[in-house]
Amino acid sequence: MTATIQTADSVPAGAPAAPAEKPRLSKDPRYLALRNFTISITAFNIFGYTLLGWEQPWIWPIFAVLTGYTVEITFELIGAWAERRRPGWEGNGPRGVLAFMMPSHITALACNMLLYANDRWWPVAFAVAVAVGQKHVLRAPIAGRLRHFMNPSNLGISVTLLLFGTWVSISPPYQFTEWANSYFRLMIPFIILTAGTVLNAMLTKKTALIVGWMGGFAIQAFVRHWLYGVQLNTAIGVMTGVAFVLFSNYMITDPATTPSKALPKFMFGASTAAVYGVLMAFNVVYTLFFALSIVCAARGLGWWVAHFMKKRQQRRAGPDGAARPASPTTRESAVTA
Repeated sequence: MTATIQTADSVPAGAPAAPAEKPRLSKDPRYLALRNFTISITAFNIFGYTLLGWEQPWIWPIFAVLTGYTVEITFELIGAWAERRRPGWEGNGPRGVLAFMMPSHITALACNMLLYANDRWWPVAFAVAVAVGQKHVLRAPIAGRLRHFMNPSNLGISVTLLLFGTWVSISPPYQFTEWANSYFRLMIPFIILTAGTVLNAMLTKKTALIVGWMGGFAIQAFVRHWLYGVQLNTAIGVMTGVAFVLFSNYMITDPATTPSKALPKFMFGASTAAVYGVLMAFNVVYTLFFALSIVCAARGLGWWVAHFMKKRQQRRAGPDGAARPASPTTRESAVTA
C-alpha cells in the first residue's frame, strides 16, 4: 500500500480552493510555529538594534532578508520548472505566500544576527545564500520524499566561518545585552528562554530534543572536567549565556531538519552535545555550529544509506516476487521480508 503525500500547494480537482485551504493552513502547527518564530526573531532584531546595542549596521538585516527572498524565489522557480510543478507559494492565497517566505526570513535574520563581519557585507550575503540555497540541493529521501536535512542558518554560518574565518567571526556575546542595565541583562535570557520553551513545547514539540541537548551538554562538561581538568564553572556557565539560549530554542530545534519522534529527538540533541564535547577536546572554535552541522550531515547520510539498502533489498527480491498473484502466502512473505 502506497501513501500519497500532497504538498501544501496541491488542490484536489473540483474542490473549492480558497475557503477550504485557509482554515486548514491557519490551524497547521507548522504554519503557526513559522509565524511565531518569524515574529519573535523580527521583534528581537528590532529590540537589538534599538535597545540592546547590536553592532552590525542597521541596514544589514533588511539586505539579508531581501537576499534570502531572492535566493528562495530563484531556486523555487528553477525547481518548479525542472520538476514540472507550480511554485510552492501558489494555491493558498496570501497565507501560502507568507508560509513559503517565512523560512527564508528566519534564516536570513539568524545569519545576520549571529555573524560579525566588521564593515564587509558580502560574507553575510554569502552565508544567507548558502543557507537558503542548500535546501534545494542537499536533500535526502525522508519518509518517502526528498527533504533537506541540513539546518539552514547553521550551515550557512558554518560554511562562512570555515571559508572566511580570518575576516568573519560570530557576533560577540556581549552585544546581546550591551546596553542593558544589570536587571534587564539578567532578564533577557529568561525572556528568550520562556518564549522559546513555549513555542517548542506547544508547536514544534521539540521538548525531548532540548532535554537531550541540555542534559548531554551538562554531562560533557563534567566529563571534560574529570578527564582534562577543565574549569567546571566555565564549561557549565556557557549554558547561562544569551547565545546558548538562542541556539537551544531557535536553531537546534528546527522542525524541518530534526526527528519527529521522541526518542530520536532526544538522541539528536544528546548526539550534538557529545560531538560538541569531542570538538572542544580538540580545541575547535565555533563549536556549537560545527557540532550541529556534523550531526545533521550524519543524519542525512544515514537516510541515504537506508534508501540504498532498501533499493538493494528490492533488487535482490527480483521482479518475480512482485509479479506473482496476490495469494495469502505471498502477502505474508511480502510483509515479513
